[in-house]
Amino acid sequence: MQIIKTIAELRQTVAACKRQAKTIGLVPTMGALHEGHASLIRRCVSENGVTFVSVFVNPTQFNNKEDLANYPRDLMRDAELLSNIGADFVFAPTPEEMYTPEEMNRPFEFDFAGLDQVMEGKMRPGHFNGVVQVVSKLFRLVEPDRAYFGEKDFQQLAIIRRMVDVLHFDVQIVGCPIVRAESGLALSSRNERLSDAEKTTAVNISRVLFASTDYAKTHSVDQTVQWVTDELNAIDGLEVEYYEIVDQTTLQPVTDFAHAIGCVTVYCGPVRLIDNIKYA
Repeated sequence: MQIIKTIAELRQTVAACKRQAKTIGLVPTMGALHEGHASLIRRCVSENGVTFVSVFVNPTQFNNKEDLANYPRDLMRDAELLSNIGADFVFAPTPEEMYTPEEMNRPFEFDFAGLDQVMEGKMRPGHFNGVVQVVSKLFRLVEPDRAYFGEKDFQQLAIIRRMVDVLHFDVQIVGCPIVRAESGLALSSRNERLSDAEKTTAVNISRVLFASTDYAKTHSVDQTVQWVTDELNAIDGLEVEYYEIVDQTTLQPVTDFAHAIGCVTVYCGPVRLIDNIKYA
């Protein structure tokens, strides 16, 4: 496996793969890799001739400088995992390599058609501008045939699909199911910041979400939203930032559970965790 740190070297490597007529798979990540990432990469390896993984903590999608500073980074650990599961190339640039000063300081503009005005977008203004900025740049550099994203970041996945349509990228977006620990806790790089006690507390997020699918069979959408929020807030150490049940495509509020998904953000101590559950 080869670690690539410059755009020039990346372009040369991609060109060589294209000359060999290899299908290219891409898994964009911010590092701190875990079994959830590994599941995406294994699928990418199985479905493509060559696999590129980006490891880049993208500063333009953080609107909280402390969150950016605290994001876990360990490239050598990540590279070992990637090598063991069959990735071919790791693109690990610095922010200065990835962006010009103008790109770093000027907000990236994109027509989200309202997808950025709900849930994460509402709580983290500008976050998805940074996501589209970095993913669109990766798509232009790597020119993948397929790109793989986890469904835990469901709103991000919906926005990436829109970006592909609007910007006319010739790439298949592959959404992959949430990977959970045996406890039910959704795997996340942020879990590394949880204490053992907080991890035990955080398990209640998935427990309540799973239970809500039964509750929803005899209650309305609004009642289910309130029930999930109250159940989680009643647990010492958890605080709900939002829980919304929305359409899986438009991310807009719904009045019934057809094609609905419930998306939650919960603070477990100081750590902000996200999860979701499909109702149909």
